[in-house]
Amino acid sequence: MTILNLDFNLHYKSFDFAINQVLDLKGITGVFGHSGSGKSTLLRAIAGLEKNITGSIVLNEKTFIDTSQNLGVKPEQRNISLVFQDSRLFPHLTVRDNLKYAARRCVSSQLNLIDILRLTELDHLADANVTDLSSGQKQRVALARALLTEPKLLLLDEPLSALDQVSKTKLLGLIVKVQQQLNLPILYVSHSLDELQQVCDNLLILSQGKVINYGNIHHTIHQLNFLSARLPNEQLIHQQTSLSLPIASTDNGQGLMVLALAEQEILLPRLPGELTKHKHLRCFILASDISICLSESQNSTIVNHVSGTIKAIESSSLDESTHSVLVTVICSGQEFFVHISTYSQQKLALCINQQVYLQFKAGAVRTYLY
Repeated sequence: MTILNLDFNLHYKSFDFAINQVLDLKGITGVFGHSGSGKSTLLRAIAGLEKNITGSIVLNEKTFIDTSQNLGVKPEQRNISLVFQDSRLFPHLTVRDNLKYAARRCVSSQLNLIDILRLTELDHLADANVTDLSSGQKQRVALARALLTEPKLLLLDEPLSALDQVSKTKLLGLIVKVQQQLNLPILYVSHSLDELQQVCDNLLILSQGKVINYGNIHHTIHQLNFLSARLPNEQLIHQQTSLSLPIASTDNGQGLMVLALAEQEILLPRLPGELTKHKHLRCFILASDISICLSESQNSTIVNHVSGTIKAIESSSLDESTHSVLVTVICSGQEFFVHISTYSQQKLALCINQQVYLQFKAGAVRTYLY
């Protein structure tokens, strides 16, 4: 278990950052927020690249900085790797030579360069000049270089921002594989909630230099659904249901994949790739893509009909002129969120503990993978 204890402040002329949070860095921890919320500042502080810190940063039992004791560990002695948005490779060197440079800086050298090339799927590009690589390939080299320093913590700062969708999907899968095979804790910054939802175990939410939420990825996303009602200027996400469900069938014979929701099922368009039965698929459904019925529809082109019980009905905004509500429905133990008009709520006389049916199209079930 890797525990990161953050208790520090940073002050600039136009920006103040303050955090007092203990992070359990199991698997991949996402850091999410608007541009300017402090995401990159947090990573730079942990890596030792911010000089104006007041407070302390402790990884397990190793103190990186504690200004109360005038203690500070240099960046190169923290055993942390930071991968930036741009790969920052040596353009005059080949892939192999870029990686050898990183390997020479490692004291223990327990990781084999050939194994890292294979793990990051770069073995066939080892002798290529980095200027001849695509953006996605360069980011894989940057990741491999970071791994060869054998860090105790890997920091990723918007690693997919310059990539196309295909390259993003490939690199996301690679990041998960690296984390699982090396059992390496990763702190992953992104402004894309969709990509974080796909790979992260926990999520830290920042806003204007402050932590506004932290916890399990799905639970934290669901709590963000209500943020606009509390903080009208912080519309961070589209209200949604975040899911991780086992695959009951990769193809039902009609071009649809089937996910198991306890005794119920959810259908979505069949996905390509190496997906197998019983593997969990992470996906999400926008609250605006779900409708509520009082009885199960028997004659409809909409394929998903899930029964549940209304848990809560809340205004979706502090602005009463929006005339809409967010309805929380429990279906087989899973929270679903539905955004409807107050007119619809009143027309159906929806109330707490009422039994209802949710319906949504197969295409409304979205995943970042494809």
